Amino acid sequence: MTISLNTLKILEPAPNVLAFYDGRISGVRMHSEAPNWFDDGAYSLGVASYVLIDGEDALVFDTSISVAHGRVIRDEITRRGVRRIRVLLSHFHHDHVAGTEAFSDCEIIASQKTTRALEEHHESYITGSPPISPLIMPTTVFEGETELTVGNIGVELRPLDIHSFDGLALYLPATRMLFAADTLEDTVTYVDEPDRLEIHLGELERLAGWDIAQILPNHGDPGRIGQGGYAPSLIAATQDYVQKLLNCRTNPELATLGLEEFVADHLESGALIYYDAYEEVHSRNVEAVLKASPSV
Repeated sequence: MTISLNTLKILEPAPNVLAFYDGRISGVRMHSEAPNWFDDGAYSLGVASYVLIDGEDALVFDTSISVAHGRVIRDEITRRGVRRIRVLLSHFHHDHVAGTEAFSDCEIIASQKTTRALEEHHESYITGSPPISPLIMPTTVFEGETELTVGNIGVELRPLDIHSFDGLALYLPATRMLFAADTLEDTVTYVDEPDRLEIHLGELERLAGWDIAQILPNHGDPGRIGQGGYAPSLIAATQDYVQKLLNCRTNPELATLGLEEFVADHLESGALIYYDAYEEVHSRNVEAVLKASPSV
């Protein structure tokens, strides 16, 4: 696979924060016309990897969708004077770990759940389409909530069982900024575990109780990310969407609605921004939820 970096943007949504954003180019596929994780779960929807920088220290939150992207991240932060790099993985999905080889000599931090999932999926990743080979495994593994510092910036690592059972968010208490990874998404969440949506809904309620000023998701509108991110209303919009997905099981008419009508109130309020590629995501979400049996 030949990677073009012509569409990669470097955004600065806040002081000490860089966002490396690629994709969300209408009608453009990079890897293949056939279904694949690169185009369908990442590039077509748009994906950001974030870096928190203070002086010579940096924390890379997810390594993007290819080794080439990971190298761009590393080269850019090195150009800005960074000498000490650590990597934090938000969860085990392809588009968050594909660039790990670019950081093979760095400390790579992940939760126990993410580490186990990477071990279990290792063979499928290195033989997939496109392959992630080599996949560099975490060198530091933690459980539960933990804290670290990047230069003088305090960082809290907070597990969230939303989208993926091993989800992890990064929270900056000084600025009340949340790096949401895939626990929140715009236009709508990508349902990867339809049988666990009730659990995800409960975790969204917990998230709604946090003191948050700004939200930076990995999948969202590049313009809004570049301008500082999303308001906490993104949480309420996600809660409402997940609840309506669950309601589709008892309301057949709800299941027939297209995405724009399904989330119309939140589009009107500005909490969400419509992007047409999410029509297919929404259709897939509804189908997956209707087929799944709930488990709590």
